[in-house]
Amino acid sequence: MNENPILASSKSLNLYLLFWLLVAITYFCLLYFGLNGDAILSITDSLVFNILLSGLGLAFWYPVRFMSLDASLTKIVFNHLAAAVLATTAWLGIGFAFISYIVNLGPAYTSFFQSTLVWRFLLGILFNLLITSFYYIIIYYSNFQERAVRETELKNLVTEAELKNLKFQINPHFIFNSLNSMSALTAIDPDKAKSMILKLADFLRYTLANNEKQKNKLSEELKNIKLYLEIEKVRFEDKFEFVDEVLPECAAMEVPNMILQPLFENAIKHAVYETLSTVILTLKCNRDDNYLVLSLTNNFEEESKGKKGAGIGLKNIANRLELIYGQKDLMKIEKDDSIFRVTLYIPL
Repeated sequence: MNENPILASSKSLNLYLLFWLLVAITYFCLLYFGLNGDAILSITDSLVFNILLSGLGLAFWYPVRFMSLDASLTKIVFNHLAAAVLATTAWLGIGFAFISYIVNLGPAYTSFFQSTLVWRFLLGILFNLLITSFYYIIIYYSNFQERAVRETELKNLVTEAELKNLKFQINPHFIFNSLNSMSALTAIDPDKAKSMILKLADFLRYTLANNEKQKNKLSEELKNIKLYLEIEKVRFEDKFEFVDEVLPECAAMEVPNMILQPLFENAIKHAVYETLSTVILTLKCNRDDNYLVLSLTNNFEEESKGKKGAGIGLKNIANRLELIYGQKDLMKIEKDDSIFRVTLYIPL
């Protein structure tokens, strides 16, 4: 929220001007009836000082906007109180100079101004702090609304992910193909079939057990990915190899749950499925400033048409990252010289 909320719409600006009109009328009544001031003097004084103060009120937005709410309360109060004193001093000096030398109301106004200087100064401080508080309320309310919208979107995405769990996280074709492979193996290699059944059971158990989690350790995600790849190995045998280049310090870091699964499914579906040569799947992970950088690279055959799909898996990853971390562009896709690479940037 960078734009001044009062200038953001004509309605807000009209309400602000109406507020200052009422303040100017009250100010005039105080001068004219309360202090027995001259009518012309009171009108001029009220118009000049309130026009100046309304302009300063718009300017108060900028120190509020760029002062972090993470600072201590003492520091925030001290800074704004100091700013209020300086702004009020400038307001009184400019207003007095304008009326005395431009409008030229004479010595009578100087005497009148000096007699009311103290309460004018206190009034200026009060308005400054009130407007500053108003801006902080606007910022807090705006941030609260943004958080509420983001949480609602995230809950909706989680619900959608649960409803489409088999499509996004466990490819149904992978399950069917695995069952077919196990069926064939029971006759020719029962031990291998038994091993595959146990791995598939572990894979499904992990997926269901972690379905409600928002984040998980990268080491746990890798264990499940390796199970997935071992199961796929039964079907594709030597058509792909997995290279794990994840640095040890990355293993304990938390990443969104099941974030790697769609990456590997995408690589198997579009690179391994119809290739005639061996595909190397390389997973790398390292820290870069405030990000955990995960990248999956695979080679592919340029002339191969590959399996066509809706790209739901990669889109789902990008949407999840944006909603979880509140940042865009946390996923980068590169395709060059028969190399396909997907890189994820996980904020730490």
